[in-house]
This record gives sequence, C-alpha cells and structure tokens, in this order.
Amino acid sequence: MTAPDPIAFTIFGISIRWYGILIATGFLLAILISCRRAPLHGLKSDNVLDLAIWMIPMAIIGARAYYVIFNWDLYRNDWTQIFDIRAGGLAIHGGLIAGILTAVFVCRHEKVSLIEMGDLIFPTVALGQAIGRWGNFFNSEAHGRPTDLPWGIMVNGVKVQPTFLYESIWCLALFFFLLWVDNRRKFKGQTMCLYGMLYSVERFFVEGLRTDSLMIGPFRQAQVISVTAFIVCFVLYRVWRKKYAGIGLVMKPGSRERK
Repeated sequence: MTAPDPIAFTIFGISIRWYGILIATGFLLAILISCRRAPLHGLKSDNVLDLAIWMIPMAIIGARAYYVIFNWDLYRNDWTQIFDIRAGGLAIHGGLIAGILTAVFVCRHEKVSLIEMGDLIFPTVALGQAIGRWGNFFNSEAHGRPTDLPWGIMVNGVKVQPTFLYESIWCLALFFFLLWVDNRRKFKGQTMCLYGMLYSVERFFVEGLRTDSLMIGPFRQAQVISVTAFIVCFVLYRVWRKKYAGIGLVMKPGSRERK
C-alpha cells in the first residue's frame, strides 16, 4: 500500500492537506462527544467548550514547540519554517503536556474539578489520536523500519512498518474501553489514569519500531516520557482509588444527583 496524495483539495490557490483535515476532525468529534457526556461528570457542555477554546490552540502550539525543540538543527537557519505545520511536525507528547497545563488553569478559573474534566475528556483524546494518526500516513511520516510484512506500506520505494496504523488501532480500542470504564468507574481519576498507563505502554513499544524518533541523548524521548507517565499514572491510580473508592461517582444520564 502506498500513501495517497497528501493534498485533499485546493481552494483559491491554497492547498488543503489531509493532515489538517484529520486533526480538525479529531478535535471536533472529541468536543461533541465530551459535551454530550459532560453531565455524567457533573459538568456542563459550556465547561467543555470553554476549555476547548483555550486547549486546542495551546495543544497545537505545545506539540509544535516540542517537535521544534528536539529538531532544532532543522530550524536554526530558517526560523520561518517553525510556523509551517501543514506538512507535519507535531509531537503528541508536547500537545498533551500543553493541554494538561491549560486544563489546570482553565478548570481553576472556572472552578470545576480538574479530575472530573480529565476523566471526561481523555477517552476522546484517544479517539482524536486514532483519527489524527492517519495524517502521518498521508504525509508519509512517522513510519517504522523496513519490513516484509504483508501490511507494510511503501514510502520512497521501501516497504516499512505502518506504525501510524498500530497506534491508530490501539487508540481506537482504547477510546471504546475508556468509555466502558468511565460509565462504571469506581473512583475519580480512574479513567484518566488508565489512559495514561495504557497509551504509554503502546507508545513505548511502537516507538521502538520508528525510524524518526526524537532523542534525549541516546534515548528515544517518547519512550522516556512513556515510562515516566506510566509510573506517575500508576501511583495516582493507587492513591485516588484509596481516597475515592466506594463514594459512587457515576451519574446516570438524565439524573441530576450523584449516586
């Protein structure tokens, strides 16, 4: 399988790339689903929209800044290229870090629970990743090593591991699993911690297949971040389970009071 044309269409002389369309679709679906599910966490759709207004641009800025920092040699002689994100160059860990920091400030300002917001939105974060990863396919990037596997993809005449596909499938399955958990969660923070642990496990192993990893010295930075995130989320999972277990946090759709 060979990647198709990265340009979806051209309007008024401006080329619209599949990369941007897919990322925008992921954001839109995440917002719509989170708005619909907000009452399950004692939140309003306005809380989700207020967060999205700030989080989306900050996540994109964070994802780009993270990528540029770890690829500075590509941009040091031409700073204008830093702002050209249409051809790719967004690092998900940078987006997650920026998004989380933005959520901290917005939730504090709106006086809503950060943990409840996290449990609400992280399943849809996984969905957004599942959709957005296909942008890597159209851009012929974020692929793995050469392979003879029948599901390999052709990039520059070489058959390689479709690492974007592995992550997309995992994140889609993670989305449905986290929805199932969130509807039955036993304590606040359970859903977001499971996202952190399960996504980190997948990313650690898939990153080992990639050929374009960002590096921290001799280490792949995504693997370092994945190990760190897994440990942090595992500790929080145990702490919050002990703190909140048995409180009965799930609210049935249409209900105005917590169980």
